[in-house]
Amino acid sequence: RLICDRETEIEIFTPEEYWTVAASVTSDGSAPFEARLVTHEGEKLKKFTLNNETSALAAKRAVETSKFAIESVEAKPSRRNPPPPFTTSTLQQEASRKLGFNAANTMRVAQRLYEGIDIGGETTGLITYMRTDGVDMAGEAIADARRVISGEFGDNYVPDSPRVYKTKAKNAQEAHECIRPTSFSRHPSKVHGLDQDQRRLYELIWKRAMASQMEAARLENTTIEIVSSDKKTGLRATGSVVLFDGFLRLYEEGRDDAEGEEGASILPKVRQGAGADARDVKADQHFTQPPPRYSEASLVKRLEELGIGRPSTYASTLSTLRDRGYVTMDKNRFVPDSKGRIVTAFLENFFRRYVEYDFTANLEEQLDEISNGDVNWKEFLRDFWKDFSASVEDIGELRITDVLEALNVALAPLIFPKKADGSDPRACPACADGRLSLKTGKYGAFIGCSNYPNCNFTRQLSAAEGDAAAEGDRVLGIDPNSELEVTLKIGRFGPYIQLGEQEKDSKEKPKRAGIPKGWKIEDLDLERALMLLSLPREVGPHPEDGEMIEAGLGRFGPFVKHGKTYANLPSIDDVFEIGLNRAVTLIAEKRANPRGQRGAGAKPLKELGAHPVTGEPVNVMDGRYGPYIKHQKTNATLPKDLSPDAVTLEDALPLLAAREKKPPTAKKKATKKKAAAPKKEAAKPAAKKAATKKAPAKKAAKKATKKAAKKTAAE
Repeated sequence: RLICDRETEIEIFTPEEYWTVAASVTSDGSAPFEARLVTHEGEKLKKFTLNNETSALAAKRAVETSKFAIESVEAKPSRRNPPPPFTTSTLQQEASRKLGFNAANTMRVAQRLYEGIDIGGETTGLITYMRTDGVDMAGEAIADARRVISGEFGDNYVPDSPRVYKTKAKNAQEAHECIRPTSFSRHPSKVHGLDQDQRRLYELIWKRAMASQMEAARLENTTIEIVSSDKKTGLRATGSVVLFDGFLRLYEEGRDDAEGEEGASILPKVRQGAGADARDVKADQHFTQPPPRYSEASLVKRLEELGIGRPSTYASTLSTLRDRGYVTMDKNRFVPDSKGRIVTAFLENFFRRYVEYDFTANLEEQLDEISNGDVNWKEFLRDFWKDFSASVEDIGELRITDVLEALNVALAPLIFPKKADGSDPRACPACADGRLSLKTGKYGAFIGCSNYPNCNFTRQLSAAEGDAAAEGDRVLGIDPNSELEVTLKIGRFGPYIQLGEQEKDSKEKPKRAGIPKGWKIEDLDLERALMLLSLPREVGPHPEDGEMIEAGLGRFGPFVKHGKTYANLPSIDDVFEIGLNRAVTLIAEKRANPRGQRGAGAKPLKELGAHPVTGEPVNVMDGRYGPYIKHQKTNATLPKDLSPDAVTLEDALPLLAAREKKPPTAKKKATKKKAAAPKKEAAKPAAKKAATKKAPAKKAAKKATKKAAKKTAAE
C-alpha cells in the first residue's frame, strides 16, 4: 500500500513553476561567490513569488542595476554528531545506498560474517547478531573501540566520555545489542578469506561502529547579507567550513534522495560595510518535483517509522513483493505493477481496516503481549475472526459490477488519466457512446467498453496520456499487395498489428502479428509493420532434405524452424537477416542437444569450483526457467536476488544441500484402462476383497494369543 500510495501521489502531482535569481558577487578583490536573491522591491521572496518569466526578468534587471554593500557577516559554530551503530533496518538502508545491496543480499552476507571464517585454525565470528533493533553497545566493546580510535587517529578523536545511544523506533524490543565487529582491532584491510561482498559489508559495519564512538565534527556556518543602496533588493550567500572533521574523517552517512547543496560552499573573507559587485546575474526556471518512488532503503526506513514489521521480516517482505509480481524495479526504485494496484485498491475499498498502517503496527504490539503471556491467544484469534468473517460476508453480498465501479474510481489516475483537451477519459475511442470500465477475464483484468459485444474495444490497464493505448487504433497505411489497411491495435494483452478487418458472418480472422519486445509502438511505421506481417520468412531449403527452413516470431521469442525442430534466435533482427548457413548450424546444434543449455553439454555461466566432499565441479547453468546451480545430478534454483555473476561456492553449497534433503518429485505413472468386467462376474472380486480385509484381523488375533501364552509361561 505504501508503494501504491506514493505512485498515486506522483500521478496526481501537478508541477508548479518558480524562478530563482542568482549572481556572482565580489567584494574588495575577494574571490567570487554565489549569492541568491532573497528580497525584491522591499519584500521577502517566497518560493513561488517569482512564478513566471516576466517577474523573474524584472527581478534580474533590479539586481543588475543596483549598487550593493555587505550589510552583515555572521558566523555560527555548529557540531555534527555521529550516527548510532547499525540496527538491522539501518544496515539494510545503508547497504542499499552505498553498496547497492538489496535487503535479502545484505542479510545473507551478514549471516556469513556472523557465522564466521577460519582464523588461526578456528572459526571466528566477525560481527555480532545481525537481527536486532537495539543501538546500545557492550561496555567492553566501547572500551575496545576507544582504544583503536586513539591508536588510529589520535586522542583528540576520542570523546571525553563514551557515547550512549537510545533507539527511536516504535515497538523496539532491544533484545540484542547493535551490529558491530566482535573485535575492533580486526581492521577490514587485515581480515583475509572474505569475498568481495563480505569484505565491503564488514568494512561498512566496522566504520559505522567505530564512527559512533568518535568525537563530533565541528563546523562554522557563515551567512553573508548583501543589500542594495535603496534597501529594496537583497542577496544572501551561505556556506560552511569544517573546523575539525571528527568522525567525518572515517565515515559519513548516506542519503536516500539528493538534497540541495546550498550552504556547502566555502565563502571568502569579506568585511562588513564594504562595497560589493554583482555580475553574471542569472534567472533560472524550475518546476516542483513529485515525491520520489521508494528505494529499498527509504521503504525500510518508512516501515520502521510506522512500527510495521520486525528486523527479521523486512528482507522477506520486500522479496515477496517482487516474487509475486506486485512490483517491478526501475533504477532500484519500487514501481507498483497493475496487479499490485488492483489488489491494494480492492483491500482499501472493502477491507480498509485491515490495511491501515496503525492496524498493522497495533497488531505487532498485541503479538508482543501474547508472547509475554499478557493476552490469551485463543481469545485474540476469536475476536479477530469474529470481525473479519463479518466483513467477508458483507462483501460477498455485493455484485461484481459494484466492486468494479469502486475500483474504477480508486484507480482512475492509473487507468483513466486526464486528457490534455479536457475530454472525458472514460469515453470509448472506438464508438460514440460507450464508457470504458475495468473488466475481468480469463487472463486477468483489462479495460473494455460498456457496449460490448457491439464494441470490441479493449486495452491494457495502464494508459498514460499520449500513449497509443489511450488513443485507440491507428492506421499505419495500405498494404501494396492486398490493398488492405494495416492497423496498430491495442488489445487486452498489449499492442499488435492487423491486416484488414474481419468481415461480417465470416469465421476467417484477419492476419495479425505481435509487437516484439524492445520495439516502441510510437516508432512503429508501415514498413516495419509489413515486415512483421510477412513472417514466417523463408530462409532457404535445407541442404540434406530440401525442406524449407523458416524464421519467425513465436510465443517464446524469435526462432528458426526446420520440420519439428525449433532453435531460438538472440534478437528479432536475426529473423529478418539470418542466412541459410547459420540457420543450418543452429538447427544442427539444437538437434545435437535437444534440451538446449540445460543439457550436460551446455557451457556453464560460471564455474564455482570443486565440491569439498565429492570433488566434482559446481557450476551455474542457464536453464529454461532461469539460472540454477548444478552438482552431479542435483539442480538447485538460484534465488532471484542472487545474480549468477555474484554467486560463490560458499553461496552454492547450502542451496545444494537444501535441495538434496528434499524428496525427489514423484512422477505419475501412466495407467492403462482395464476392460469392463462382465456384470455376472462382478460379485467375485468383491468377495475376494472382503476376505482379504479380514485376514489381518486373524493374524493379529494369533499374535495376541501367542503373546498372552508367553506372558503366562513367564509368570
